[in-house]
Amino acid sequence: MSTRRRLGWAGSVVATAVALLTATLLGRSWNACDVGVNNSANGGFLLWVFIPVLAIVLLIVWLGTVALLGRRPLVSAVVGGALVLTVSWCALSLFWGDATYHCPSGVPPWWPDFVPAPGF
Repeated sequence: MSTRRRLGWAGSVVATAVALLTATLLGRSWNACDVGVNNSANGGFLLWVFIPVLAIVLLIVWLGTVALLGRRPLVSAVVGGALVLTVSWCALSLFWGDATYHCPSGVPPWWPDFVPAPGF
């Protein structure tokens, strides 16, 4: 199997895994801060809209990076991974909850202090 094909398969696995992890983090933060209508509506949005769209966007970012830097597989994998994490963080920031009664600062109580909270 060629290097580009292996990087393509790796990209699909990485994009799906990062989309699932991002949705899990977002769902848990919404649940802890009581954001949204209810857990069923939030879960439906995450499952049917957020995960598929984010996975497709992440895969396009990964494949675009591999297409541009395909002759250097290690560099394209590292740059693609960094771009996938950056796009995932931006998607998380777009939907991060606002300040609520349970989270006055908009950050769940379990969020570590040394990691900046998502949000623009």
